[in-house]
Amino acid sequence: MARTDFDSLLAAGAHFGHLKRKWNPAMAPYIFMERNGIHIIDLNKTVAKIDQAADAIKQIAKSGKRILFVATKKQAKDIVAEKAASVGMPYVIERWPGGMLTNFPTIRKAVKKMANIDKLLNDGTYDKLSKRENLQIRRKRAKLEKNLGSIADLTRLPSALFVVDVMKEHIAVSEANRLGIPVFAIVDTNSDPRNVDFVIPANDDATKSIDLILSAMCDAINEGVEERKVEKADQDAAAEKKEGKAGKKAAEAEPAEEAPAAEE
Repeated sequence: MARTDFDSLLAAGAHFGHLKRKWNPAMAPYIFMERNGIHIIDLNKTVAKIDQAADAIKQIAKSGKRILFVATKKQAKDIVAEKAASVGMPYVIERWPGGMLTNFPTIRKAVKKMANIDKLLNDGTYDKLSKRENLQIRRKRAKLEKNLGSIADLTRLPSALFVVDVMKEHIAVSEANRLGIPVFAIVDTNSDPRNVDFVIPANDDATKSIDLILSAMCDAINEGVEERKVEKADQDAAAEKKEGKAGKKAAEAEPAEEAPAAEE
């Protein structure tokens, strides 16, 4: 069963591309026609690509790996934050920190610094400082939280990136490409799809379009996570059953204790 349908995408405005003069020729296979100088995306292909991307992202989630969502454009930020958080995945909606992937250890140090500030704030260490110094530290903490709070639990490189607007997030895409991390992305008619592993041709400006596609991706992630839980429960039950049988077999194999000899 398809995760989206033509009519839902049409109602969300996912078919509206950019002006013809702004197009990227590499997007030609996904363009249905031109109307009033605007390219119209072939939504039949969008439906198929959403299904393909959802199946792949589900398998990543099922294997217990993390997907990093990236969207710093105004109309996508809140949607991405809400959807990614709902499935427990990290996300970046403020400025992309250069080297986020290619210099990951440095980013982790900054996250640890944030945790260290929290520790010192809670144990009263900073209470001994002047009001001005205390305020500066709290401002620094707030800045770190804004930029890195949503990736605080990302202890290793993500296994995939999901990007809204590959033109705006070209640095993130470039870093992922360099490290061989697969990229899933909503790609509009003005963008280059050649650096994206799972292209979803659609309007990347309309909030309804973004919301619909992200919902399909997050539903797939949820399915993957739930299937992982079920499989783990089945494996644990099978292991328990096996141990029980082994214990019973061992007990049966033990010789019965001899009755003590009667005293004369």
